[in-house]
Amino acid sequence: MTETLQVRRGTEADKATVISLIDEAAAWLDSLGIDQWARPWPTRAKRDERVVNGLRSGDTWMVQDSGLVIGTITYRSSGNEDLWTSVDRAEPAVYISRLMVTRSYAGLGIGSSLIDWAGKRAARAWDAQWIRVDVWTTNEALHNYYEKRGFDHVRICGYDRETYPSSALFQKPITEIDGAAEARFTSAYGVS
Repeated sequence: MTETLQVRRGTEADKATVISLIDEAAAWLDSLGIDQWARPWPTRAKRDERVVNGLRSGDTWMVQDSGLVIGTITYRSSGNEDLWTSVDRAEPAVYISRLMVTRSYAGLGIGSSLIDWAGKRAARAWDAQWIRVDVWTTNEALHNYYEKRGFDHVRICGYDRETYPSSALFQKPITEIDGAAEARFTSAYGVS
């Protein structure tokens, strides 16, 4: 792995790569007995549509090591109205999703650094005060992952696997970001 990774905006051409990362993560989670992404939610077509929407809107970023895509993150300034209250959404925040790093690069802190990278960008772009994420409700290991990275559990919204399986809400103040994390990434192809 190179010391500095490249980050670029995703394009529709990255759809298959993002879906491949999801499928790889789903297989790994299944091997651990975790039901997250055991089947595309709510359907493969709807999941794929969300992936494409993130790519089209410019909210999805691809992480590369020497040209090889090794991870992705999607972030935006607005939160799901069914999960985050109007009081929550009145505070400027960055909402992250589809944070994945290929298993061969797991354990190197790339995911954690990407979270803080997105937070720093959002703080500059729209004065975000929080990094927020909705997490698969039954994946307690993932809850623990976020808590170990400075996130506080906010609440679990009404949980219904068929309606919305990611209703465990976590947030972290921008002031708790690791300032060095952003330095792990450079802009690939001159895109910022």
